[in-house]
Amino acid sequence: MTVLLDTNILLDYLQKRPEFSNAERILDICADKKIFGYMAAHSIPDMYYIMRKTYSDEERRSILLNLINIVPVISVDQKRIVAALSNKNFFYFEDCLQTECASSFSADYIVTRNIKDFSQSSVPPVSPQDFLNLIANQ
Repeated sequence: MTVLLDTNILLDYLQKRPEFSNAERILDICADKKIFGYMAAHSIPDMYYIMRKTYSDEERRSILLNLINIVPVISVDQKRIVAALSNKNFFYFEDCLQTECASSFSADYIVTRNIKDFSQSSVPPVSPQDFLNLIANQ
């Protein structure tokens, strides 16, 4: 199974947010290669910026380099950006771009806490808990 992990899931994991502990379980499953999790390239600068209040520059670079070893990066190229900019069905451009990245490698799901933001996605969104339930039932 292949999935795209939305930025919020990756941040939950990196910032060790206890109220979103499912993110850690999902990343563990990716690390064990039980599923193949990917992230969109534009998630990297977003996470780098958001984590500035918690981690130093050196720490953020190290953390993100380690994350890339677990969750490979899907490139954001002109074709994906044009497709996302042309798609007016999404309220948030970033979510449309996530969908374009997920579509590019035929992801089975986009794992996100913001299901409603992906209602127009060609790749089905799934919450972290529902995703873990899917994995458990396989």
